[in-house]
Amino acid sequence: MAFRQGNRYQVSMFPPTIEEYIAEDDPVRVYDAFVEALDMEELGIKTEEDKVGNPSYEPRAMLKLLVYGYSYGWRSSRKIERALYHNLSFIWLTGGLRPDHKTIANYRRNNKGAIKKVLKQCVRLCIDLDLIEGNTLFVDGSKIRANASINQTWTHERCEKKLKKIDERIEEIIKDCEQADEEEKGNGTLIKLAEELKDKDVLKKRVKAILGKIKEQEKSHINSTDVDCIKVKGRQGTHAGYNAQIVADEKNGLIVNSEVVNKSNDMNQFTRQVEQANEVIGKRCEVACADAGYSDTNDLKETAEQGIKVIVPSQRQALHQPSEEDPFGKDKFRYDEQSNQYICPKGKELRHSHYSKVKGHDLYRIKEPSNCIDCEHFGRCTNNKRGRAIIRLRNEETKEQLEALYVSSQGQAVYKKRKEKVELPFGHIKRNLGAGAFLLRGIHGVNAEMALLSTCFNISRMITIVGMSKLMAKLYEHSIKVKIKL
Repeated sequence: MAFRQGNRYQVSMFPPTIEEYIAEDDPVRVYDAFVEALDMEELGIKTEEDKVGNPSYEPRAMLKLLVYGYSYGWRSSRKIERALYHNLSFIWLTGGLRPDHKTIANYRRNNKGAIKKVLKQCVRLCIDLDLIEGNTLFVDGSKIRANASINQTWTHERCEKKLKKIDERIEEIIKDCEQADEEEKGNGTLIKLAEELKDKDVLKKRVKAILGKIKEQEKSHINSTDVDCIKVKGRQGTHAGYNAQIVADEKNGLIVNSEVVNKSNDMNQFTRQVEQANEVIGKRCEVACADAGYSDTNDLKETAEQGIKVIVPSQRQALHQPSEEDPFGKDKFRYDEQSNQYICPKGKELRHSHYSKVKGHDLYRIKEPSNCIDCEHFGRCTNNKRGRAIIRLRNEETKEQLEALYVSSQGQAVYKKRKEKVELPFGHIKRNLGAGAFLLRGIHGVNAEMALLSTCFNISRMITIVGMSKLMAKLYEHSIKVKIKL
C-alpha cells in the first residue's frame, strides 16, 4: 500500500499577504473583530499615536493577543511569544508583530484595570445581540489557586518560632567566630560564617516585616508571596488561593459579572454580586438564585427587600429536606408574636430564654421540663431532660418566606437550572482553558485575569449561539459606532 510522504525540500510559496494566511471562517477573525469593537478610551487605554520616544506596540494588538491566547489556554507570556513565530493565527492576528514575552507580561500587568472592564463591554454587546435578558440571574463561587505556595503562609506563632530559631543560630555563629579567632589566630577564614550571619540578619528582617503586616492588617495568617490570597479548601486539599464569584444569565448562560474575593466562603456575597450584575445590565433582575453556601438570611434580606425573588435553600433544606410527616418539626410549632413564645403541638408553652450574640439567634425553651419528660412523645420530640428548645433568628419571618419560595414549583423550576447555567462556566474555565490557578498576583491582578477568562467564555458561547457570519457582521457594525464616537 502506498503512503503519503512529505518533502521538506519541496519549493513552495506562502500567500503574498498575511491576510491570506487565515480562512474567512476561522474563529480568530471573531476575536480580532471583538477587540476592534471595544471602546479603548472607556477601558482607560491610551492610544496616542504622536507620542514622543521609542514606538510601542499598538495597544489593540496586545489586547488581541491576550484575549485570543486565553481563549485557547495560552496564558503564559512565553507560550504566546513562541506562538507569534510558529502559529499562523497568532501571526495573522498581530499582522506580523512579534513582541517578546516580557513586553506581553508588562502589558498585562500594567493594564489590569482596563482588562477588568473588557467583560463589561462584552456584556453590553451581548445585550445588543439579545443574548442576555437579565431577568433571572444565577450566582456561584469556586476556589482557584493563587500563584503562591501554601508553604509561604505565615501565622503569628510561626513568625515567633522562626525568629527564636534565627536568634539562637545567630548566637551560635557569633560563638563559633569567637572560638575560631582564639584557636586559629588568623590561620583560618571566617568568610563562610560571616556570610551565614548576614543571611540570617536578612531573614530576620524579612520575618519581622511579615509579622508586622499580620498585626497591621489584623489577619490570622498572611502569604509572603501573595499577601492578598488566603487558605482555601478544595477536593485536592488546602492551598493558597482565591474565591472566584460569577453571575450568569438564564437565557444563554453567559457571564454577566465576575469578581474574585479573598474570602474562604460565599457568605455575605449574594447581595454584592447581584447588585454588581444589575449595574452592568442596567436594570434590576426579577429572580436571583444561588446554592446553600449563600444562605445568610441577613444578606438575602437586602436583595429580597428590593423586590427581587430570592431562590436560595437554607442549610437545613440543603442537608436534609424535612419530612412533611414529622409532627415535631419546627414548622409544627406555632409562634405567638404578641406573647413572644412558641406553642408546641400538645399546647405547651416555650418561653424566650435568651439571645445569643455569638450565634445571632433567640432561644426558646419549654416552661416546665416535666411537661416534656411526662409527655408521651418524649424521646421522639426531644431527648433533653431540660425539655424541648427552639431557636429563632431575628429575621425568622424572612427565612420562612425564602424557604417557602424555594420549595414552591417556581422555585424548584428555577433552581434546577442553576448547575447548567452557572457551574458550566467554571468547568469551561478550569478544564478547557486550563485555568486551575491564576498567573497574576494580588487582588487586582486576579480580578483582571478572571474578567479576561469570563470574556473568553462569553465569546466562545457567542460563536456557538449566533454563528460566525452573523456575529462578525454585528461586531463590524459595533466597531463603526465606536470609531464614529471617537
